Amino acid sequence: MTEPTTMVDGPDDPSDPRFDPGSFRDPLSRVVQYDGGVLRVLRAEGVVDFEALERCGFFAEAMRDGTVVATERIAVPAPLLADGWEVALRHEAVPVLTYPYEWTFTMLQDAALGQLRLARAALAEGMLTKDASAYNTQFVGARPVFIDIGSFERLRSGEPWRGYRQFCQLFYNPLLLQAARDVPFQPWLRGALEGITPGQCRALLGGRHSIGRGAFTHVVLHARAERANADSDRDVAEELRRAGFGPKVVDAQLAKLERLVAKLRWSAADSTWSGYSERSHYGSEDLDDKARFVRDVAVARRRRQVVDLGANDGYFSRVVAEHADLVVAVDSDAVVVDRLYRTLRDERTTGILPMWMDLTDPSPALGWRGRERASFAERVSPDLVLALALVHHLAISGTVPLAEVARFLADFGSEVVVEFPTPDDEMVGRLLRNKRSGLFDHYRLEAFERAVDDHFDVVRRELLPSGSRYLFHLAPR
Repeated sequence: MTEPTTMVDGPDDPSDPRFDPGSFRDPLSRVVQYDGGVLRVLRAEGVVDFEALERCGFFAEAMRDGTVVATERIAVPAPLLADGWEVALRHEAVPVLTYPYEWTFTMLQDAALGQLRLARAALAEGMLTKDASAYNTQFVGARPVFIDIGSFERLRSGEPWRGYRQFCQLFYNPLLLQAARDVPFQPWLRGALEGITPGQCRALLGGRHSIGRGAFTHVVLHARAERANADSDRDVAEELRRAGFGPKVVDAQLAKLERLVAKLRWSAADSTWSGYSERSHYGSEDLDDKARFVRDVAVARRRRQVVDLGANDGYFSRVVAEHADLVVAVDSDAVVVDRLYRTLRDERTTGILPMWMDLTDPSPALGWRGRERASFAERVSPDLVLALALVHHLAISGTVPLAEVARFLADFGSEVVVEFPTPDDEMVGRLLRNKRSGLFDHYRLEAFERAVDDHFDVVRRELLPSGSRYLFHLAPR
């Protein structure tokens, strides 16, 4: 039940309410765009739950420290009264949405721990979260923020935590598989928005002796229980109530999950480009001139949003971040992005948002009607794009024609700073080494300039001191 600010249903008039197609599953709470803001509207039991939440000390504290989205109650807009909505909340908008399949291991782990801690804090004041979707968390820079206020409800006597299965499928199982078997969770979560089931996780983990007690409980036994109850008409909630299931048991469950998740570690070997941050193939003059070129473009005017494609360790993201409200740092190397996230998190940085993505296959629109989760292109609206040390990877490793690379950059509709390494460049030579002779003869500076000329005007063009890399500042036509 995340809160996209794009892909909305409704009329084209921005003054009319437009319901978010990603928040339709909860009949008591919906997210809507209205008058330039992000609102949540509530009715029936949702109103009673929110009024109980308003009285909780943990809720006010979590909004103060930024772990829960800033929220204020407002009058219900007139167009929504006819639909029976009784309460309206205004939320602070998340600048750019990301989804769990675009996060790294540590990002998913931090989001998981944040939700468990919130659930425990709520439980201590007679509230609980009714679900545990990873989509209930967004990142503001490197800070995880819980956004689904409608998830909090009053504790029902004798009921278990209803978010347990969802937590396992969207948090614990993906993290466990990557920690224990180095199985990347991102492609799986992109292909299955409900996550990794206990049975699927069990099949990938192998024998009990190799997975530990926690995984045995939350994966193996969980999978067995699901198989055993698949065709059962038992009322498990009622059985638990009769057995005296209470808040202490729920808190013990949450605390145990918190300890298990916190202990998980991803001991990844260095990936192909994880040493790239050393920039060993750059001469000092090249690096200095490249940074100066980027900085010159950045300081010309303050940018609302910059997208750094192929950001690697975030070196150039930091250069432009001084002159931008937000930099979205995208890279396909999960090891490098994870390191960048941890560094930004420790610095408490909110001006750079790290994101994992294979740019040869960027995130599409997914879910119900292909609209529940917006595509990457629909979630960003940059006024500057950086494409440094990227073109040769797309064109050679990804076999994307240069004309298509230029179209891809033009799709953002913004100014672009792009780097083109020539066939004489050391890194291009490495990429071509194992390619069939003659297959990439079209990879030439002249071909790139022709492709760019179809979409952009060249504001500035500069050859770096090495003589094998060109920088372009492009303006869309």
